[in-house]
Amino acid sequence: MNMFENIPEIFLKSKKYLIIYLIFIAVTCASTLSAKNFANPQFVISTFIIVAILGIFCIIYYFMHDSENELYKVAFVIILCFGIMTALIVPIADVSDELEHLTRAEITSRGIIFPHWEGGPNNLTQLYNHTSEGKYSQALNTDVGFVTTESHMFFLNNREKTVFETPDDTDKISNKTILDGSAFEQNPFYGYLPQAIGIFFAKLFDMNVIWMLWLGRICNLIFYAFLISLAVRISPVLKVHLLTVACIPLSIYQAASLSIDSMIIGLGILTIAYFIYLYKAEEESLGTKHVALFCGLSLLLGLCKLPYLAFVFFILLVPRRNFKDKNILRYMLLGVLIVGILGVLWSTYSEPALMHSWRSKLNYMNPKLQLDYMINHPFFILKFIQLIFTFTLGITVNGLFNFFGAASAYHYNDHYMFITVLLWIFLSIILLFHPKKFKFNRKAKWGSFLILLIIYVGTCVIQLLTWADVGRTNIGVSARYFLPLFALLPIIVPFKIDKLEKFNNNYTIVFIIGFMASLILAFATKYYY
Repeated sequence: MNMFENIPEIFLKSKKYLIIYLIFIAVTCASTLSAKNFANPQFVISTFIIVAILGIFCIIYYFMHDSENELYKVAFVIILCFGIMTALIVPIADVSDELEHLTRAEITSRGIIFPHWEGGPNNLTQLYNHTSEGKYSQALNTDVGFVTTESHMFFLNNREKTVFETPDDTDKISNKTILDGSAFEQNPFYGYLPQAIGIFFAKLFDMNVIWMLWLGRICNLIFYAFLISLAVRISPVLKVHLLTVACIPLSIYQAASLSIDSMIIGLGILTIAYFIYLYKAEEESLGTKHVALFCGLSLLLGLCKLPYLAFVFFILLVPRRNFKDKNILRYMLLGVLIVGILGVLWSTYSEPALMHSWRSKLNYMNPKLQLDYMINHPFFILKFIQLIFTFTLGITVNGLFNFFGAASAYHYNDHYMFITVLLWIFLSIILLFHPKKFKFNRKAKWGSFLILLIIYVGTCVIQLLTWADVGRTNIGVSARYFLPLFALLPIIVPFKIDKLEKFNNNYTIVFIIGFMASLILAFATKYYY
């Protein structure tokens, strides 16, 4: 019998969950409303109807594939449905650093792997010259940068506007070029291939300028959905936990943008899934190719964000009895060593490239002087450690339903506390306290915790050296830096509440979809009125 003939039966089976979904999005949407939305409610009402229909479709689709073996199909579909809506509704270049990501993706769309810095007639090596006064240098060099399309100016001039607020979104993509001072030169090219493909097709079909952004975002999202679907498919356990992290509203917000964070989150979750696959493999079923593949994944991830090179240590947590070769440890250590060496070599290229950007305007930032200050002021180190395990940790937890706002005076100034608290409760249930069908040994738990700690502290230290003022701890971290680490919590945390077994996968999927719908509704009420 064709599965579509079962739709009436599936609809009845899922009726309770559909009602829960509709009530949930109605409540979360109401919590984001303000007086301005009541003056012109048409867009919000239309958006609510669309996400309601999308959610009903996704929930029914889930019940049509109601088995863990088919959850990867559900993952792809729900990320695609709500991600595309997010890509279209989020305002122009609104995501953190999205304008710079756009420049790099446009450069990549022309087949350029390493962006070329134009130093001008004086062969300058910085966008801003260092000055002795003020936190931010005003000595901008106007004749340096990276060659990109003149259409860049449309996005610069319309940041955080919607397409209804500008008449210029229907302009054609310009063939003329300009110099842009920042292009994420320090990032690897493959982190921009999906976005570049979208921009390439926008140019190829002579589309309006806005489609550089939209197609770039959508192609980035499609690749993210593929990575997450693959992760859910290959992981023998914790499938729904990985999907939960992949669908945290902040994850979808980044995935549906031009940001390389989409690649980082996707590769991070895929690498964890592959570790779980190796860990749970049968005895003597693995070979050196599995070690090589895992180390390769870790390298691809780590070059996008250097602290995540530490993921390569997961290979040492895989039981050696799972490998045919009893001397597999030598290959594991060799893989770790190669990844480490390549990471160090990449950092020697990427760190100086930071000066080929707006970051060179930070007068008080100096890695060498910061290290000297730390050596001479040991209590500063204690202050820094205290900060990252109190204030910075708080920022991370509070930022899971908090979005950038490119043109705001204060970024990340959303205060959706009601939804945020609901999200905390949901993630705590799924990632921390829900009973797991499979347990990891003590070595895997403590090893995973140590790797999490290395990445978290390492990220904060890098920010201290490359962002903060000398002698200060304004490290400027964001929750998005640590999203893949949330997928490690079910491995690490030993607690469980048996009564939560009643909160089965059906409820989990409903609330995953509900929070993604709430993300879209939050943007509808914030920007469209």
